[in-house]
Formats: sequence, structure tokens, C-alpha cells
Amino acid sequence: MSAVIDEAVKQLNEKTGGSYDGSAKFVIQDEGTIMLDHDGARAADETSDVTLTADADTFRSILNGETNPTTAFMTGKLKVDGDMGQAMKLASVL
Repeated sequence: MSAVIDEAVKQLNEKTGGSYDGSAKFVIQDEGTIMLDHDGARAADETSDVTLTADADTFRSILNGETNPTTAFMTGKLKVDGDMGQAMKLASVL
């Protein structure tokens, strides 16, 4: 597992309190995949309600609060597949 994935899992668990009502998959290009659900965030690749895909720099910037997830989506830096309601819920958490 990459250091990027390890740090992202840690930050997601801090932001969500270790659980999330729904399921989301984060695909960080060239690094790996993170699942977020009622069990918290972990490195895994499972079926989810929504999949968000971005490069490592974009994902790191979103987690650090430097980039708004909606802006990243609108500018093509973040791709969203699946339930847009879950994506909007995630945007408020991130």
C-alpha cells in the first residue's frame, strides 16, 4: 500500500469520525483505491454507491481543504460515477 493511500485513509477516518452513512470508493490514479462506508475508510476495492476518481495531487488538495470538491468536479479534475446524492454528501464532509 502506498503512503498516499495510508495518509488518505487516516484523514478520511478523522473527517468522518470512522464511519459514513453510505458507501464510496476513491480511486487515486497510480496509487490505489479506498473504500469509505459504515466501517470507516480502508484500502480496498469493493462495490460502492459512488466512485470518485482523481490523481494524487487533486485528492490530497481536496483532503487538505485547499480545493473544493465541487470545483474539482466542474473543472474535470475529479470524476464522479454513480449516486450524485452520495457525492454531494461527501463534498460536505471533505
